[in-house]
Amino acid sequence: MSFALDITDCFASEIGDSGLEEATFEQYLQKTGEFLETLPSQVGDGKLPFLSLPAKQDDLPEIVEAAAHFRENFDDVIVLGTGGSSLGGRTLSALAPLEYPKICGGPRLRFVDNVDPHSFDLLIAATDWSRTGVIAISKSGSTAETMAQFVVLSNTLRTHVTEDRVSDHVAVITEPKPSPLVSMAENIGCRVLDHDPHVGGRYSALSVTGLLPAAIAGLDITAIRAGAARVFQSVLDGATADFTPALGAAVSVGLERTKGVKTTVLMPYCDRLAEFGLWYGQLWAESLGKSGEGTTPIRAIGTVDQHSQIQLYLDGPADKMYTLILTDTAGQGPNLSDTMANIEGLAYLRGRTIGDLLSVAGRATAETLANNGRPTRILRVPAVDEAAMGALMMHFMLETVIAAHLIGVDPYDQPAVEEGKTLARVYLEAGG
Repeated sequence: MSFALDITDCFASEIGDSGLEEATFEQYLQKTGEFLETLPSQVGDGKLPFLSLPAKQDDLPEIVEAAAHFRENFDDVIVLGTGGSSLGGRTLSALAPLEYPKICGGPRLRFVDNVDPHSFDLLIAATDWSRTGVIAISKSGSTAETMAQFVVLSNTLRTHVTEDRVSDHVAVITEPKPSPLVSMAENIGCRVLDHDPHVGGRYSALSVTGLLPAAIAGLDITAIRAGAARVFQSVLDGATADFTPALGAAVSVGLERTKGVKTTVLMPYCDRLAEFGLWYGQLWAESLGKSGEGTTPIRAIGTVDQHSQIQLYLDGPADKMYTLILTDTAGQGPNLSDTMANIEGLAYLRGRTIGDLLSVAGRATAETLANNGRPTRILRVPAVDEAAMGALMMHFMLETVIAAHLIGVDPYDQPAVEEGKTLARVYLEAGG
């Protein structure tokens, strides 16, 4: 397994009254087992296609070929999309050192997921469009923000490259059905990659929407899926006794139901996992926040938020659970100069590395939270690589789906989102 889960400090026996009672946990865990028994047949019947993605291979050659085109021909690649069309690719691509092109060896990836006019003016003015590719992603093919972005940038490309070259600069990912995005792609004559109509955006990170940006970043997309497959394999094998997503869901729902936990904080101690909190936030909030149910996800990053949020976590309302993702950084990174460490007050740094500091900071935070009665679980990730990222994504997708079963909501729809979209279109049609 690419990671290990420790939920010890979520229980009353360890942290006191704010922790979950073992008997309550076992009740919820039993309910997860009943649900897990149904998953293999649902996957076999094609009812949960996102769970079939880890084993899928027939789409990889097309993704690899498209990625090679963008890697070989452009210095910059701009990915247009919002929500699930953007966050999966952003999260996976963060494994690569994209801000250091000489190290990364490929184009710079830029994810444009908003429609702030100031940002767009800067983007247009500062970009060498003759050396820039554009990928537009929208499952429906009609997302207002993405359509607006694509109209602007496709027109911008036309002013900087010849008409017969525009199609080489562009690719589109969308459902294989008539839509505004398909019409624009046909007008340009660009490459179109199919988005599976049955895979929702927030569950699509392991599909082309996440894997194409990851491949452009130079990552091993086969390893990403392999890591995800290992998490789900135990369910297919019928071995669910210690299934980590079920443990996580039972703890999360048990704490919410019996201990008043309304907020869940995800805090990785790793810069490459900083984007993971954004991806998780959409997954958890949009899947569970229905009919008065759900808990609010908060994104934090260690050690930075030890200096901004930890005061609230330790001394504020006891209404949160914490998930710390700790990596094996001891002994890694630059050595701290013994000469400088001899300065008064810095002796504790003598002979240490930057990685030592990160490692002990995560450990100390976890212990401090538990000592103060805050339910805390730890995900230990020995190596932050493609397999680990695939495994973490599959873990949290499954944990979310299982939690939805426990609280009785549909994890695949988002009915409340549509009202705002409809109103925005009405206002535009009425002239603002």
